[in-house]
Amino acid sequence: MAAVSLAPPLGTAPEVAPPSVAALAQQLAELQAAVKKIETALPVDRISIVVFSATLDQQLAALTIATAAAASGMEVEMFFTFWGFSALRDAKKHAAAKPLIARLFGWMLPKGTQQLPLSQMHMAGAGSTMMRSIMKRNRVASLEELFSVAAELGVKVLACEMSMGLLGFQRQELIDYPGLSYCGAAHFITRATAGKTTLFI
Repeated sequence: MAAVSLAPPLGTAPEVAPPSVAALAQQLAELQAAVKKIETALPVDRISIVVFSATLDQQLAALTIATAAAASGMEVEMFFTFWGFSALRDAKKHAAAKPLIARLFGWMLPKGTQQLPLSQMHMAGAGSTMMRSIMKRNRVASLEELFSVAAELGVKVLACEMSMGLLGFQRQELIDYPGLSYCGAAHFITRATAGKTTLFI
């Protein structure tokens, strides 16, 4: 009696059992973990701006860049520190009693955006007045208007806690900006290093 071959005919592939549901779930979990790892390695679409200067033109540059980036869909964070902190002061607000050094800083530094000088050709205040007049004539947004636009676009303003302590500023004398928060340099650096761009103005 002739032997019967159990091998599949030539040219046909042996049947493969479909993967189980558990195996598919495991593969999906591994793929999700790999994608998450890649995503965390990529920089966040964020621009971080250190606002250090207390001059009108440089504050204008910082807010113009911030609003333009936010309008393009980027996440924007502005870290106001040292002299740049002057723009966050509200001229209509007054803080509680302060030590002498803190009061001196308060007298010497600009109190709010309207008092910011120009970095060049300030001319005892005439330069700032002339700059604002030219901007108004050419329908260029003022610094105060840029702050309003930044708030509407969701630009985050971070106030440096160390600068507040050194210069003697208190929270109750700052502007009413939506979402104004307070942090230290370490927190800002952590956020900035995860983003695409960091500027120092």
